[in-house]
Amino acid sequence: MKRLFWHTDKLFGQGEVNFSWQKSKANYLVTCGSNGHINVFNRHGEPNYDFATKIQGGCTGLAWDADGDVLAISCDQSNRVILWDTTQNKSQDIDVGIREPITAVQWSNSGLLAIASAKGNLQVYSYKKAQRLPAPVAKHTRRVTSLVWSKSDKLALASEDKSISVSDSNGDHICQLSVRAEPSQLQFSDQKMDERPALEGEENTISGVIGGKTLLLLNLHDVENPIELAFQSKYGNINQYQWYGDGYVMLGFSAGFFIVISTHLKEIGQELFQTRACKNSLASLDVNLNINKAAIGGDNMIKVHDLSDLKETESIVTIDEERGGASASSNRSAAPTEVHKVAWTADGQLMAVSTKAGSMHVYLAKLPSLGEAFGTRVAILSSLLEVTISNHVLQEPDISIALELEPSFMALGPFHLAVGMNNRVWFYELLDKAGQVKVSEREYMGSVSEVKLNEAFAAVRFGHSVQLHRVGQESLEEDENSSKLFPENATLEGHVTAIALTPDFFVYTTNTGMVTYFYLEDWTAVTSHRHSTGLTALYPDVTGVRSVVVDENGEGHIYCPIDDSMLRIEELPGRVAGVLWETYEPDKHIFVAYDDKNLYTFVYAKDSIHDSTCTRAGVTQLFHGHKPVMLHNGEVTCQSPNGKHVTITLSTHAGKSGGGARVVSGTGDHEDQVGVEAAALLKLHKYSEGLELLANCQPIRTELVRQFAEHALTHLDLQSATSFYSLVHDVGMIMNIRDLQNVEDKRLLCGHIASFVGEFDKAQDHFLASTNPKAALDMRRDLLQWDTALTLAQNLSPGDLPFISREFANQLEFQGDYLNALHHFEQGLNINASLLHGQESEHSAACAAGVARTAIRLGDIRRGIGIAQTHPSRVLKKECAAILEQMKQYIESAALYEKAGFHERAALVYIKCKNWNKVAELLPHIASPRIHLQFAKAREAEGKYREAAAAFATAKDWDNVIRLQVDHLQNPEEAVRIVRETGSIEGAKLVAKFFVRLNDMESAIQFLVMSKCNDEAFQLACDHHHMKTYANILGDDSPLEDFKSVAVFFENEKDSFMAGKFFYKCRQYQRAVKHLLRCPVPETADGDPNSNPIEIAIKAVGEAEDEVLTAQLIDYLMGEYDNEPKDAKYLFKLYMALQQFREAARTAIIIAREEQNAGNYRIAHDVLFGMFADLKNNKIKIPQEMVTNLMLLHSYLLVKVHVKRGDHVKAANLLVRVANNISKFNSHVVQILTSTVVECHRAGMRGSAFDYASMLMRQEYRALIDPKYKTKIENIVRKQDKQEVDPGTSPCPFCNFELSDYALTCPECKNNLPYCVATGRHMVRDNWTACPAASCQFPALFTELQTYLEQQDQQCPMCGATVAPHDLTRFDEARVRHALALDADTQD
Repeated sequence: MKRLFWHTDKLFGQGEVNFSWQKSKANYLVTCGSNGHINVFNRHGEPNYDFATKIQGGCTGLAWDADGDVLAISCDQSNRVILWDTTQNKSQDIDVGIREPITAVQWSNSGLLAIASAKGNLQVYSYKKAQRLPAPVAKHTRRVTSLVWSKSDKLALASEDKSISVSDSNGDHICQLSVRAEPSQLQFSDQKMDERPALEGEENTISGVIGGKTLLLLNLHDVENPIELAFQSKYGNINQYQWYGDGYVMLGFSAGFFIVISTHLKEIGQELFQTRACKNSLASLDVNLNINKAAIGGDNMIKVHDLSDLKETESIVTIDEERGGASASSNRSAAPTEVHKVAWTADGQLMAVSTKAGSMHVYLAKLPSLGEAFGTRVAILSSLLEVTISNHVLQEPDISIALELEPSFMALGPFHLAVGMNNRVWFYELLDKAGQVKVSEREYMGSVSEVKLNEAFAAVRFGHSVQLHRVGQESLEEDENSSKLFPENATLEGHVTAIALTPDFFVYTTNTGMVTYFYLEDWTAVTSHRHSTGLTALYPDVTGVRSVVVDENGEGHIYCPIDDSMLRIEELPGRVAGVLWETYEPDKHIFVAYDDKNLYTFVYAKDSIHDSTCTRAGVTQLFHGHKPVMLHNGEVTCQSPNGKHVTITLSTHAGKSGGGARVVSGTGDHEDQVGVEAAALLKLHKYSEGLELLANCQPIRTELVRQFAEHALTHLDLQSATSFYSLVHDVGMIMNIRDLQNVEDKRLLCGHIASFVGEFDKAQDHFLASTNPKAALDMRRDLLQWDTALTLAQNLSPGDLPFISREFANQLEFQGDYLNALHHFEQGLNINASLLHGQESEHSAACAAGVARTAIRLGDIRRGIGIAQTHPSRVLKKECAAILEQMKQYIESAALYEKAGFHERAALVYIKCKNWNKVAELLPHIASPRIHLQFAKAREAEGKYREAAAAFATAKDWDNVIRLQVDHLQNPEEAVRIVRETGSIEGAKLVAKFFVRLNDMESAIQFLVMSKCNDEAFQLACDHHHMKTYANILGDDSPLEDFKSVAVFFENEKDSFMAGKFFYKCRQYQRAVKHLLRCPVPETADGDPNSNPIEIAIKAVGEAEDEVLTAQLIDYLMGEYDNEPKDAKYLFKLYMALQQFREAARTAIIIAREEQNAGNYRIAHDVLFGMFADLKNNKIKIPQEMVTNLMLLHSYLLVKVHVKRGDHVKAANLLVRVANNISKFNSHVVQILTSTVVECHRAGMRGSAFDYASMLMRQEYRALIDPKYKTKIENIVRKQDKQEVDPGTSPCPFCNFELSDYALTCPECKNNLPYCVATGRHMVRDNWTACPAASCQFPALFTELQTYLEQQDQQCPMCGATVAPHDLTRFDEARVRHALALDADTQD
């Protein structure tokens, strides 16, 4: 709180200073000190020397009339009253007809002055009539201490005679009350009543302080029951009290306390608030409801409290007497002193404080609410004689402008500031830097109400007119394009009520409802709109393309001069104090309306499928006493009571995000936060910020995104809608929007968008008003709303009527409204064919089909069937047949089905009506088993078993076929055949029963097993000694209990083989081995394994995984029981069953060697290959001896193939390889060497032929040579021709070293090389393949193996599997490397 001025006791004298503010205007402060001088000061502390007087004695009254125009002054040593008229600035001393000194004066609202004297006399004086009224009868005998008027001119007096009287303005007595002590401080007010509410403006209660201790409440409607309130003694005496609000009373006490009570009867006696505001004494208090504050004065300070929260002290002012300063009357200091009196001006702007030491202080508590804005620049009255201009948005330096007088209005433009009062206006030019230049000073023809500025012009409203002129213009006379007076025709337009200036337009409203736009450049009015009622306020946006106007009814509207439209604003507050448009460009569609308490945010949408809309988005509380000046980006800049800027963020913008991208989690509180922020942004149509918010959500909030997209779409923001739909990848909507981007007709565009969002009625309205009204018909057809489409088509497209009638009829038929459907189908047929555009045939056929269906449903069966039979459509016949079937018209239905070619359906319907002859005719065309079954049952019932059996067979009901063959047709052979082919369980039972009747037990057992009747089969086998038959029939999937029963049976029969075999099948391995080892040893191990007891025992031991059983079987095989070792193949098979592959491998080598020594090379080869594959599959290293033996045996077996093919080179090289290991082929040494000599000689390998021929000439071989070759061999030896044909070379697959094709060991890298199974040559990388058989996978040269397969019946030379040449694939480098690595890993 800022002190404006003060004066010390030099001016007033030592002692208390009495003072009074001018009512209403508060332009004057009148004081009277102990020296008796009456001083008058203006609001700035400057004395008024035109009125100066001195009174005798102490001042007893400083009273202003209701308008603040006349001041009455009285003193305790004079019987005269001084009156000062401020409007005429003259004073007069009047005789009021009282002889004794005057003790109190007071004005009534009607301008009557009441004067009371020291002896209790009363006189009433009329200032307007300048005469005394008749003297009323005296009611008091002693000094009147208090005098007060009510609003209704009732007069109350308090006197030292301990009485209170009440009379009217004529002096007529109303009531009088005697009290126990001296009354004082009388006040009229409204007490809260329970019984009846007080009338508006009625003051029904008189209050007063009784003896300084209690507060009296006297209700004028119940004067017999006054209320007297006493307070705690610690409070001291009541120094001052004041009514405020709705019947509340604030009281200040001498001990420094102040309390608040309510006068409501239910609350009387309760203290609503109590505190000790002052340490020593509380001298004075004053409540001002305009600013909602209370000032408490005591000791040497003033405390200011807000009435809404008395607990908080808003400010504290300490009263210190200072040296010098603003006072011209004192240059000395005084000690701190106590407060005597405190009082606000009526508007609460100033507060005056007097002290008991004789000083006077005036503080600026609240500046006048003068604030204006232009764009983001704000001008505020920062002091009574100073304006501060700031731009916090652009962060420009403040500009302070000192004023000559305190202004009552202000205006701000881009380059000028205008301030003024009464009829004078001062214009200041705003410089770029801080400072100002006064451009001009103007007087106008009346008191100025408001001023508006733009770059060059000023509009000044005074009275009912407006002067528009250039800023700085010397003369106000009308001149072309420089000055003009509005309105031009007051009779027609009325009085101007509000004005505004935009960069291009001057806008004004009148009391007749006119809003006029005057174009400054052309200096002419361009548009004018007349509203139904008078307009009182005008608030355009920056450009003027939209303006908020308020009419006399308090209703707000948005006027758009472009299309001369007026949109009513819903939910506008009842008393609009002002409107601010958003200055932030992206949010220019937002504005704020405000009253004394709240800010109301509105969103205006000019373009929307609902035409223009204006919705209230939210309400924000406005700080008390603050005036909104400017709105930018959701923040309202307000002028505070102390002349400062205060920013209030609108509730609708309170949650707006800061800059920068952020990722928001989609769970928990974050999800709620995003939803709240998104809802706020959606209300404000802030699509770009909404897009940024939702794009950073993880996961994407699809529902919110679609809400934004649809909202943007309905407001014709296609770009934003596309962005939102892109966020959820809605390609369909994006394509739809892109199709609309070139639509220029706004109505057509709105129609399409309304249809997108499901507002089809609105879409139809837009389409019909557009350049393409047929789009409404197309939309209704797409929606299948045929009734509406028919109505539209009558005018828009008569050519579409037949098609719409047909579609409407289809819909009605589907809904079951067949009567109306028939009507519309007939309408489709009756329409002029010229409207069908060449589609007569298809359309007429569809309508005729509809007529047929609906006619049948409505009972006109003959008509419907007639149309269906002549109609070409099979589908129609089927549909009509189905309808007839539902109506149980089976004969007609079946006939239509048959005519349409739906034989199965026709047969089913014929069956329903028992027409078997027609069914029989249709059977050749029917494949449905169900129909054949029904027909078969019917034929069986008639005794026609052969036809029934044939029908059952066609339906594949084999059980019934077998039953008929056995029971009725006596054809068991056919029944047996069917059972064997189909595996029918029930049929097998029937056949079994048949064979039992024939006493053919073996056949009966067989079919009982087939029918899963194992128990009956077992019993039958036991009873008739056919257990072996039963045992042989049992499948491997039979239950274990069945196997056990058979095993026990044979155990009892001493049949060890069968007992052991079936104990093995039921998994009782120990008993199985025991019985199997008792069986005789088979002569060979190569027979059927299922009939070889040792083979079965080996399987049992392998599955049992029992070491005792394993040892028992090994001992048996080694001959420990009977000193007869068994065939080694059994031991090999045992090791394989036990998965002991290393032992199996060693055994396999032994077996192969024995077979090889016996000359059984193929058997030895197969044994080694099988073992090789098993070891490889189990990823066990393969012994090198096995690899070498397999290679030699395979090489030898390939010789015959190549000799047969005539490829002697390959045969010779392979024989050389075998001959070099001839010791492994003891059974055929001479034969192999002879073949080697012959093939080498044929191949041109004379040196090799000579070497092996020489070997044959040895003594031990010579006699065994075949005579057929002996002479030739001898000749080879004699000639000694050692020429050798080179077999060729190829690179090593490991190191690429060149070596002989048939060399299988690389001398360079020392690796054993894989060989080709087709040629025996070592493998090369670029010609690699392998046998595709899973059990083989041996490598081969791709081209060689292809040739081999083509010539050798497509059998692999290694495994014998069938392989087609086209199944081979040439390996790439990666597969070759893998094959080489695998080969190296598998060999030991």
